[in-house]
Amino acid sequence: MTACFLSRLLFGQTWLPAGAPTNYWASVACSADGVKIVVAAGGQSSLGAIYTSTNSGQNWLLSSASSNNWISVASSADGSRFLAAAYNGGLYTSTNFGATWQTNPVANHIWQTVASSADGSRLFATYYNSLVFISTNGGAGWFSNSTALPDVRTITASAAGNKVFAGNNTGHTLASTNSGTTWAARTALINNIYSLAGSADGNRLIAAAFDGSGPYVSTSTNAGVNWVSNNLPVRSDWFWCASSADGSRLAAVGGKGVIYTSVNSGQNWVSNDVPQLLWTGIASSADGNVLVAISQNQGIWIRRQAVLPAVNLTPSGNGLKLSWPVASTNVVVQQSSDLRSWGGTPVQPVLNCTNLQNEVILSNASGSIFYRLKTP
Repeated sequence: MTACFLSRLLFGQTWLPAGAPTNYWASVACSADGVKIVVAAGGQSSLGAIYTSTNSGQNWLLSSASSNNWISVASSADGSRFLAAAYNGGLYTSTNFGATWQTNPVANHIWQTVASSADGSRLFATYYNSLVFISTNGGAGWFSNSTALPDVRTITASAAGNKVFAGNNTGHTLASTNSGTTWAARTALINNIYSLAGSADGNRLIAAAFDGSGPYVSTSTNAGVNWVSNNLPVRSDWFWCASSADGSRLAAVGGKGVIYTSVNSGQNWVSNDVPQLLWTGIASSADGNVLVAISQNQGIWIRRQAVLPAVNLTPSGNGLKLSWPVASTNVVVQQSSDLRSWGGTPVQPVLNCTNLQNEVILSNASGSIFYRLKTP
């Protein structure tokens, strides 16, 4: 069998405001395809609401979550399951796109950051001490493990939820390879680590930090064992970062008006043409082609790129596995025996929640069959 790859075309990098209410937006998350978005308002010093969008930010719905000091939200890969934390409050989960919310059996704390596995079953939450709270059943039950690291500020998890990475306000980092059951120290950075993001496999990481003498944005290709300082302007306000599922497409946000992006794992960065707003968060689709940035009282901004994913063919049992990253561009699989007539494949793709790849298992057939991805 032979695979036919479509060329990857870029159709623009323009940031546009989404038609969302003006709020003190504090946190944002999105589904793997970037279609479903959840944003939370409030933060430490004000009350706010949680809004959701199921059409890439074109329309917004006020969720049933009560007004609170919402500080952090996380989403499953399909955008149906959410975890939200209230500053000096509780943890709340939704399993129906934010239509209803459940209070989780955890005491109120000064929560900092939450994270979720791709299927929404493994959840993580940090508050300002040495503990990380963990749920392995979608928030029905929680337990806490000590990281022996004071003032844990931020956390990120792999798609499977087995690899977890945490950082604190003095630059120290920790990693777990068993969903937070045990922790091991990793190489320390210099500054106050404000946010972390990573690839689906948990090996590629990006850290945004502020204060100190630098570096301020760092990346790792080996789960935090080693870090490299990125070639970005030295600023005291690198607060937020985001990563694609493969770790190649990155975003770094300076709170006082700048957003930089990279398409080669941080080797090179480009300053984006964005308004000089007080940015308060950013989220990325799995392919990195959709970025959602939130600001303090200046709305929600979205950047979309139309880049078709590359297709991979690998042996699988007696057949072949056709796979590609979850795409923010709507695509369908087509097959042909002569490269002239194209039709749909016999089976629909299945999302692999461990690597955020769409997969189709193809049985062996005589002769040549060609495959491609195409926009409908």
